Amino acid sequence: MKKFLSVLAIFVFAICLSGCAKEDKKSILNKLDKKINNASGYKLEAQMELVNNEDSYKYDVTVSYKKKDNYRVSLRNKTNNHEQIILKNEEGVYVLTPSLNKSFKFQSKWPYNNSQSYLLQSVVNDMKSDSKLSMKKEKDNYVFKSKVNYKNNASLTHQVVVVDKNYTIKSVTVLDSDENVGIKVVFNSIDMKAKFKNNYFVLEENMQTITSNDEESQDAMNMMDDAVYPMYLPEGTYLETEKVVELDEGSRVILTFAGDNSFMLVEQTAVKNDEMTVIPTSGDLDIFMDTIAIVDDSSITWSSAGVDYYLVSSDTSTMELMNVAKSISSLPISK
Repeated sequence: MKKFLSVLAIFVFAICLSGCAKEDKKSILNKLDKKINNASGYKLEAQMELVNNEDSYKYDVTVSYKKKDNYRVSLRNKTNNHEQIILKNEEGVYVLTPSLNKSFKFQSKWPYNNSQSYLLQSVVNDMKSDSKLSMKKEKDNYVFKSKVNYKNNASLTHQVVVVDKNYTIKSVTVLDSDENVGIKVVFNSIDMKAKFKNNYFVLEENMQTITSNDEESQDAMNMMDDAVYPMYLPEGTYLETEKVVELDEGSRVILTFAGDNSFMLVEQTAVKNDEMTVIPTSGDLDIFMDTIAIVDDSSITWSSAGVDYYLVSSDTSTMELMNVAKSISSLPISK
């Protein structure tokens, strides 16, 4: 009898060990990965905050995904209610600006060429790719820490991902090496059984999402009275010339900066097209401040508060151009 009880005790102990083993980071990550990748589609709503030094830019984010490669990301700026849409379908990657009746088409590997804190697959892939992934349990949640890859913002080094007991991501916080927050995404709802109509990811259908708020804001788009100057300049760089050109609609300002890191900044009144226009674009897309920018090796293009910006240089690095661009703001900002 004693021998039987001993065997039984060993058996029960082994089961307990097995049960505990299920709580390790690998098994939980596998369950999270399986839940996301087994879904035929999902739809989520989130709040995203981008932090640039002391400035904060907040977005309402809606993400729709359908296997295998269809994405629709709506980014609505909470300061001015301006909406832009990132759309990926079998024809390519687009950035849609309904208020201007424009869309930019990219030959891009988005979203796979960069970390994306608002996309479930991207967050999990960063976790899976980190051999030093760590996890701790806090109450009913699992808190993961992993490396990230933000090629246009190398200061961001890692993310903290909170996952609940149902293997649902609750939040993602992206930080620099000093633990300063650069991006924070809080997921309000995630529907892992979402279904979409056949035309949901079609470009023309999505361009019909122009809102009354976007239409009202057009009245202010032809009133660029003054140049907007960057608050940051690379060392040894200075404003050399400033030229204003009057256009049929609005005006164009050309600022030329000379010195060790020379560049040119063009600011022009944004004009709404009468018909929906698709503009082929080189470079890649990047969400920063209050808008989506087009970034390549030598230039950055973006629109904000009714102004189109074009920043270009032949001898200044992309990272320095990004620093200059992020110092230009014509919008009120949150603190």
